[in-house]
Amino acid sequence: MKNKRANEEQSMKDLMEIFKNKHRLNPGLNKVDVENAWMTQLGPAIKNYTNEIKFKNNILTVHLSSSTLREELSYGKEKIIKTLNESLGRELISKLILR
Repeated sequence: MKNKRANEEQSMKDLMEIFKNKHRLNPGLNKVDVENAWMTQLGPAIKNYTNEIKFKNNILTVHLSSSTLREELSYGKEKIIKTLNESLGRELISKLILR
């Protein structure tokens, strides 16, 4: 008789995905991942000027306390999106809004 479990082997990664989908955790986890990527990839200088980060419907909205920094970052939005998506390992961010 074959072991029933042997036929149902799954990786831990697959099991985590099933769990996250079943309990609808992906949006919240994605938000945390994006916030962490912003803070780590853009460095401590930008982190100090970041007031609020929102991520919804693949749109990242970042509130900055410095208008000069906001203007400077706006020139490199596409590069920032690419860098953040690469650090996340998936294409989560499609648009970046700086306020």
